[in-house]
Amino acid sequence: MAKTDLSYVRSDMLAPQPAPMTSRNVSGWIRTNLLATPKDVVLTIVAIAVLVSILPGALNWLFVQASWLGSDRSVCATTVQGGVQPDGWHGACWAFVKDRFIQFLFGRYPLDERWRPILVAVMFIALLTPMLIPKVPRKTLNAVLLFIIFPIVAFFLLHGGFGLERVETALWGGLMVTLILSFVGIAVSFPLGTLLALGRRSQMPVIKTLSVTFIEVVRGVPLITVLFMANVMLPLFLPTGWTIDNFLRALVAVSLFSSAYMAEVIRGGLQAIPKGQAEGADSLGLSYWQKMRLIILPQAIKLVIPGIVNTFIGMFKDTSLVSIIGMFDFLNTIRLNFTDTTWITPVTPVTGLIFAGFIYWIFCFSMSRYSAFMERHLDTGHKR
Repeated sequence: MAKTDLSYVRSDMLAPQPAPMTSRNVSGWIRTNLLATPKDVVLTIVAIAVLVSILPGALNWLFVQASWLGSDRSVCATTVQGGVQPDGWHGACWAFVKDRFIQFLFGRYPLDERWRPILVAVMFIALLTPMLIPKVPRKTLNAVLLFIIFPIVAFFLLHGGFGLERVETALWGGLMVTLILSFVGIAVSFPLGTLLALGRRSQMPVIKTLSVTFIEVVRGVPLITVLFMANVMLPLFLPTGWTIDNFLRALVAVSLFSSAYMAEVIRGGLQAIPKGQAEGADSLGLSYWQKMRLIILPQAIKLVIPGIVNTFIGMFKDTSLVSIIGMFDFLNTIRLNFTDTTWITPVTPVTGLIFAGFIYWIFCFSMSRYSAFMERHLDTGHKR
């Protein structure tokens, strides 16, 4: 049999060629994303028309006609860069936000002691940043410092003790309260929700019944009801003379409420894992907790990262409901200043709410972007 001549067959693959210049420039992007089909053309024209009709007026109100400096309401009712509007008031009153910015951050926390929450914030950022970066080593030590040591140190710094002046939680407020509630809620709800999800899938009737009962009862009532019960009904079950701090009640209520929702998110991930994964772990002789810790839970959690972050975002925004028990978080601290006679104007509430919405958006969008980053980082099956 004659030897086959394969000299015409390439021994290496051609290198990938760059995309055509027409698809890489601005005009190419516009044609591909905005003008690809007749429907896209119509929607693009409608969107441009809406933006042209709304955006100039909004930007003019927010920035051009806005007042940026001042110490009272008079600066929001004078002629500034374009004259007074027909109702006697011009654009946004950012001078109000600037004047009360520190109060929006710390509430009524004593002025001379505000270095303490600032120090706590610096410590939190210093510990959280390496935890969020996958390539930074010593994650176990970092987790111990962030979730065990840091809360203890932060409590004594904020509340007092060991020579520091005592600051009652009734004086806490602003963004500080929102972040504390969110951090504690996330740190508690994730592990507790995981245990509840495992308990709901347990073969032991008592554990399964308790887990199902807790999850369904908590998910069946709104958070405001849980907070109200923690504030009004809980003291009725305590011995005479005993009391629990309002802020601690809010922490417990938010954490337990979020745990119930987190449990269902984690359970969805556990149900998505093929049965063969557990059978393979059993064949290796792994115990139940080894199987869950090393094989099942890592895969399940990776699958439900969007649901987990969605729960965290919802909890972050729901912290505004703590006003029902007399706590003033970021949003309610801003709203409290609307009635201040120094700054009371028709544009003050709108300006304050826009500022609050922007701050909430920054935190929620950051969590969303980090979620997308972790999905790409952990997507070992389909690398992009």
